[in-house]
Amino acid sequence: MFKFIIRRLIQTIPVLIGVSIVVFSLMFLIPGDPAQIIAGESATTEQIEQMRERLGLNDPIVVQYWNFISGAVQGDLGDSLRSGRSVTDEISLRFWTTVELAIYSTILSVFLGLIAGVISATRHNTFVDSGIMLIALFGLSMPNFWLGLMLIKYLAVDFMWFSPSGWGDFQSMVLPVITLGTSGAAIIARMTRSSMLEVIGQDYIRTARAKGVKEQVVVYRHALKNAMIPVVTVVGLSFGSLLGGTVITEQIFAINGMGRLMIDAILARDFPIVQGTVLVVSLLFVLVNLVVDVLYRVLNKRIDLD
Repeated sequence: MFKFIIRRLIQTIPVLIGVSIVVFSLMFLIPGDPAQIIAGESATTEQIEQMRERLGLNDPIVVQYWNFISGAVQGDLGDSLRSGRSVTDEISLRFWTTVELAIYSTILSVFLGLIAGVISATRHNTFVDSGIMLIALFGLSMPNFWLGLMLIKYLAVDFMWFSPSGWGDFQSMVLPVITLGTSGAAIIARMTRSSMLEVIGQDYIRTARAKGVKEQVVVYRHALKNAMIPVVTVVGLSFGSLLGGTVITEQIFAINGMGRLMIDAILARDFPIVQGTVLVVSLLFVLVNLVVDVLYRVLNKRIDLD
């Protein structure tokens, strides 16, 4: 296991280098001169040149990339053009808010998705199965921004059960977690059902039932455990996507997370902040994939990681 983790960490190095190149290229992919865009339309030639010098745009591309990546390795992502504060400090103020939102939403998705998927699989081709899959399809089809607005309209404004904005207490956390967790729960439910139906048809499940093993033991100890491999993959991908996909939800509920920070930075043309947030989210996604691979071995000892 330890050798596998070390090997996977080494394998992530080329991925991170590729991600860093893409993130670094954000400055040059925008149309026009980045220095002129940041300095403003009314900036003089001298001011634009000063901005180019400040951003290091007069240096060769290789030197600029080396300065960027060497600083990132040391935790220095530059300074915000808008506030003048360190990008690392700006992200650290919002980081755990986004992580908490992603974790709570994933927990809700897994809880609802597993229950719905198992019930649907054990009642295959029944009214219950059809009803659960219909609800899952509805949850999968709803855009996050629409669901969030509907929750605010009815549960926060009309009934005043929850807070319509912010993050920190239970009243303000419920609606954004439901908004992000709904689509994930629908995906997990469909994947759990599909995987469970495949496992339930295996010979060892029929043998366990023939031996008189209780149905609950057959379903949860034998079938569900072996059906969890594809579900874990979906959960890992969903969690990674949530880390970078909370932008709209954070805007709707006025949550000061990394997604809202990124949107504000894009509108203000604060490219160091944009580069820093994209790099952090990409790194987290790579680490989540590593955790998912390790969980494969935990769930199924027959998987050879070494």
